[in-house]
Amino acid sequence: MKILILGGDGYLGWPTAMNLAQHGHEVVAVDNYLRRDMARNEDIEPLYDLPNLTERCRIWEETGGKPITPMIGNLRDWTFVEKVFQAASFDAVIHYAEQPSAPYSMLNRQAAMLTISNNLEVTANCIFGVREFCPDAHVIKLGTMGEYGTPDIDIEEGWITIDHNGRSDKFLYPRQAGSLYHTTKVMDTDLLWYYVRMWDLRVTDLMQGPVYGIFTDENRRDERLLPHFAYDELFGTVVNRFITQAVASYPLTVYGKGGQTRGYLDLRDTLQCVRLSLESPADKGELRIFNQFVETFSVNELADRVQQAGKRVGLDVKIENLENPRKEKEEHYYNPKHTGLLELGLKPHYMSEDMLVEMLEKVKKHAGNIDKHKIFRNTKWA
Repeated sequence: MKILILGGDGYLGWPTAMNLAQHGHEVVAVDNYLRRDMARNEDIEPLYDLPNLTERCRIWEETGGKPITPMIGNLRDWTFVEKVFQAASFDAVIHYAEQPSAPYSMLNRQAAMLTISNNLEVTANCIFGVREFCPDAHVIKLGTMGEYGTPDIDIEEGWITIDHNGRSDKFLYPRQAGSLYHTTKVMDTDLLWYYVRMWDLRVTDLMQGPVYGIFTDENRRDERLLPHFAYDELFGTVVNRFITQAVASYPLTVYGKGGQTRGYLDLRDTLQCVRLSLESPADKGELRIFNQFVETFSVNELADRVQQAGKRVGLDVKIENLENPRKEKEEHYYNPKHTGLLELGLKPHYMSEDMLVEMLEKVKKHAGNIDKHKIFRNTKWA
C-alpha cells in the first residue's frame, strides 16, 4: 500500500515508518519538528541526539531498509497539505501529528492554545485532505485510553449500547478526559465520527495506553535509527521516566498514593497494532475503535518492577511518593476491554524483567547525558 504517516519523526511515527517500509509498503513520512522544538524550548532535550527526519530516512536506506520519503512542513498550512496529498494516491493515512503531552498541555495558556490549535487543525486538514484527494483511503488515528478517564463501570471498546425508557441505541462510550491534551483527542474522535457519517470515510481510532520501550526489529541495526527517548516529566512516558530515574539514582516519582491504573504496551506492539489495522481496514462509513494496550498496571506496580529490575544491574532504586501535581483519582476501578486487536492477530510482548533490564543497560550507556533538573517540573493541573 501507499501509506502517508503524519508525524513521522516522532517516538511512534518513526518506528512505524520503518516497520511499514520493511513490510513492503510505500511510505511517505511528514513532520515539522514541533515535538523537537517544544522540548528544546522547555530545556528538556531527549536522552540522546538523533538525526533529523531526512537524514534518518537516508541512514535507514543505506543500512538496507526500503525507501521512506520524507516531507517537512506544517500540516496546519493547507497549501502544504495539498502538496502532501498530491504526492501519491494514498491507500491509508496514519495520523500521529499532534502535540502529544498531557503535562505540556497544562503548563500555561500558551501551551494550551498550541495544543488545541495544532491538534484540531491538523485533524481537520487530514480529514479534508482525504476527502479531496483520496476519499477511499483508510484513516488510522492514534487516540488514547485517556479519553475514557476512570469511570466506575467497565470501559467498552469505543461503543456502548444504552437502554433508556424502553428504547435502545448505540453511542460512543462516554468520555471524561483528564487533561487538555486528552480533551483534544476526544474532539478528534468527534470530528472523525461526524465526517464518517457525512462523507462515508473509513476510520480506525486506536485508543492507546502509555507506550514504553526503545528497541524494535528495525532499529537494532544502527543506533541512529532509535526513537526519541524522553525522560522528563513533560514528554517522557512513565516507564521510560522510571528507567532513567533508576539509572540516575533519582527516586522514582510516584504521584500521590500511586494507585492510578492504566493500560500499557511495548513499542513493538504499537507497530503490530497499526499494521494489523492497515491489513484489515475499516469499512466505508465505519468508525472502528480498538482499545490498544496489553496489560494494566498501577504506578506502584510499575515502580516495583523497575526497582526489581534495577537490582539485577546493581542499582539501588529508591521510590518516593510525592504530592500529586495532577487532578486525578489515585485509587479507582479500572476494567477496560481490549479484544479487537487480539482477534486481528496481535501477539503481545508482555512487560518482562529481561526487557526492563535491557532498557536499563541501554540508558546506562547514556547516563552522562541525564540532567537531573529536567526530570521533574511539578506541572500542576489545577
